[in-house]
Amino acid sequence: MYPSVQSYLSSLNFNSIPAERRPLLDKLTEYVKEKVAREEPVRLTYICTHNSRRSHLGQVWAQVAAVYYGVAGVTTFSGGTETTACNPRTIAAFERAGLQIAQTTEGDNPVYHLVYAGEQPPVVAFSKVYDQEPNPTAGFAAIMTCSQAEENCPFIPGAERRFSITYTDPKEADGSPAEAATYDERCRQIATEMMYVFSEVKK
Repeated sequence: MYPSVQSYLSSLNFNSIPAERRPLLDKLTEYVKEKVAREEPVRLTYICTHNSRRSHLGQVWAQVAAVYYGVAGVTTFSGGTETTACNPRTIAAFERAGLQIAQTTEGDNPVYHLVYAGEQPPVVAFSKVYDQEPNPTAGFAAIMTCSQAEENCPFIPGAERRFSITYTDPKEADGSPAEAATYDERCRQIATEMMYVFSEVKK
């Protein structure tokens, strides 16, 4: 794992997770534990409305956490209820957290490769609907990261489990002096919670 990412992860504090959120995270922990115990693949799809911010943060940090703690068989995905683009402010937050980013296509919905370790494949980030390739259409857990998607999608076809782990949208700070700090705060919150989940899986 890149030293810059290692340093970022080492700075996270599980004690910052509010007590009321831990039961939500523990449900995801138990699901992953059950799949690992049965030696079944763990497929986690993080879903928000536009697949632009929070769902990408969830996907990337869950994948990083699984690798960090050596939990094998985990593949993470992200999607939206509609397609927009992975917001460049999200990409900038990942860069500040130590990941290396390569934009591989142009256009309204560019593809980014996010690399956190030299020996691991990149996480590929672009906006897509939750059931669009390369996302799984069966045998996955849906993690709802925004309340709007949670309300608008009461049923996710193919999902064997569904978890509501929602976050405040950093979009509220777009264009303001607090923009970078707000994205960094959400990035750190999601990284902390996904690292907590996989630290518990590893126990």
